[in-house]
Amino acid sequence: MWVSEVMLQQTQVATVINYYTRWMQKWPTLQDLASASLEEVNQLWAGLGYYSRGRRLQEGAQKVVGELEGHMPRTAEALQKLLPGVGRYTAGAIASIAFDQATAVVDGNVMRVLCRVRAIGADPSSNFVSQQLWSLAQQLVDPARPGDFNQAAMELGATVCTPQRPLCSSCPVHSLCRAHQRVTREQPSASQSPPGGPDVEECAPNTGQCRLCLPHTEPWNCTLGVTNFPRKPSRRPPREEHSATCVLEQPRAPGGTRLLLVQRPHSGLLAGLWEFPSVTVAPSGQHPSKALLQELQTWAGPLPATRLQHLGEVVHTFSHIKLTYQVFSLTLEEQNPVTTAPPGARWLTREEFQSAAVSTAMKKVFRVYEAHQPGIFRGSRNSQVSAPSSCKKPSRGQQVLDNYFQPLNSAAQ
Repeated sequence: MWVSEVMLQQTQVATVINYYTRWMQKWPTLQDLASASLEEVNQLWAGLGYYSRGRRLQEGAQKVVGELEGHMPRTAEALQKLLPGVGRYTAGAIASIAFDQATAVVDGNVMRVLCRVRAIGADPSSNFVSQQLWSLAQQLVDPARPGDFNQAAMELGATVCTPQRPLCSSCPVHSLCRAHQRVTREQPSASQSPPGGPDVEECAPNTGQCRLCLPHTEPWNCTLGVTNFPRKPSRRPPREEHSATCVLEQPRAPGGTRLLLVQRPHSGLLAGLWEFPSVTVAPSGQHPSKALLQELQTWAGPLPATRLQHLGEVVHTFSHIKLTYQVFSLTLEEQNPVTTAPPGARWLTREEFQSAAVSTAMKKVFRVYEAHQPGIFRGSRNSQVSAPSSCKKPSRGQQVLDNYFQPLNSAAQ
């Protein structure tokens, strides 16, 4: 449960399935994970992104085993307080689904459902709106079946109340949805407003703007329908960085061609992962070969500068950084094979590279390198598996959620 929730943060289910299966096969218990090495954790996590999450999972397992005598915290408050990397959402999901605590969860899917049901048009990333959404979710959660309710709310957002093409006609709460009511009211055929509370425009006092409504600067757009809610907050573009990286190869190494990889620092971006030797460069276009050659020589000794070849460019965007790699290669042909590497470096075969703890960006660099190798078969690369485009419709026997949107006293009658 804990592992799946962490893996699924900002990652599609279709992508996570294989990672989750391999992870649980290797470490079926917290004790197994606690005794693993960080290298093994990074290796299984490689390609999933947000690498600190895998490291925090292991740190959490070590804390449960070493400090909490193997007892997993059972409340959202304790989970968030005691386990590294466990935030409000993850704590609520684990506590409600695994331990039946009547506590709320608000992920992107739940946020979208709540914003549409209550016609909340203000920026959901703001602290005020976020707290209002968590408060509303806590009011709605079913104390008898909190895990089922939370999963149903998340599934509703993932399969029905989707970001771009919501299936309003199949939604079990469409009659209670203020966004849907607004769409119906705006249609020319609508002769009267549906029954219910006041219009969203009427909820603000005459003296000021409602802090939950659509802002005056972004009024209702008839072409968007219910997708007026939630409004996407303005995001800063990722900052741009530039790097030069080199695939240093030994074609005559024992056992076949070997490539030099070095380990990144144990903190910061891609902490602890392995990469081809790299240096940060300015985006001015200045040739980075001198700085890159110096970096290579710190790991492999004197090298011929004339053999440094530029292969191409790779662009990879992390969550907050757009990183452009200038890709080079250098072949050690005349030197005696290097059988050892200094601490923090290693020589790997092509096959070993594929299973090593390297980032997706380095795999892109490796593909550029392979594209320039004669005699290597390069078939079409399989595209990343994405979630199915078709959405499941609720079955006729699915219980609607109307009761959860009614006052407690009326629901009990």
